[in-house]
Amino acid sequence: MDMTTRSNRPDYASAVAYALNRLRTELPPELLYHNAMHTEGDVLPAAVRLARLSNVAEPNLRLLEVAAAFHDLGQIQTVLGHEQIGAEIMADVLPRYGFNPMEIARVSGMILATELPQMPLNEEQALLCDADLDSLGREDFFATSKALWQERKACGLHIPWQTWLENQLRFLNDHHYFTPAASALRDEGKRRNVELLECLIRGEAAPGCTME
Repeated sequence: MDMTTRSNRPDYASAVAYALNRLRTELPPELLYHNAMHTEGDVLPAAVRLARLSNVAEPNLRLLEVAAAFHDLGQIQTVLGHEQIGAEIMADVLPRYGFNPMEIARVSGMILATELPQMPLNEEQALLCDADLDSLGREDFFATSKALWQERKACGLHIPWQTWLENQLRFLNDHHYFTPAASALRDEGKRRNVELLECLIRGEAAPGCTME
């Protein structure tokens, strides 16, 4: 259905559903972290939560949801450079759901900003970047970190567990959330995760996380 003939507003819900369906059915099985649940159960809710805490207007929030839904879709084709592929898929798909060129450009900017190292240029890009790394300050950080380690191993990149922990510690120490909402919500948890990582690297038992 051509939504441009029915309404001046984009069909946000159908665009999100399109991306999620492709993630559920087309992602390689070895993606144990960057799977459909990462987008649907992690990044999407985090993006909405941060947007509401930041008093983002409803149309902008809905556009952010679309960007969150598409942000990892490029992984159906490639791991490296998937942000660019996802943006290209999005730009090809969204016109059929009534999105105009300016809206598509905004969604593209949000998706591309999530590439590491993150360099958002505005608030909506910063919100998606922070949502994408929301788990850094959560109690399930070690579960998600281990899933990413296992994913890298399944994709042929074997990193010794001790080295992985050291890399994760550097990443957390170098990382900062861009939005006040994410900082207020996750900075304290991230500090706790840094302390737990330091314990694990020293070989000490740390509650809430497990070794290899």
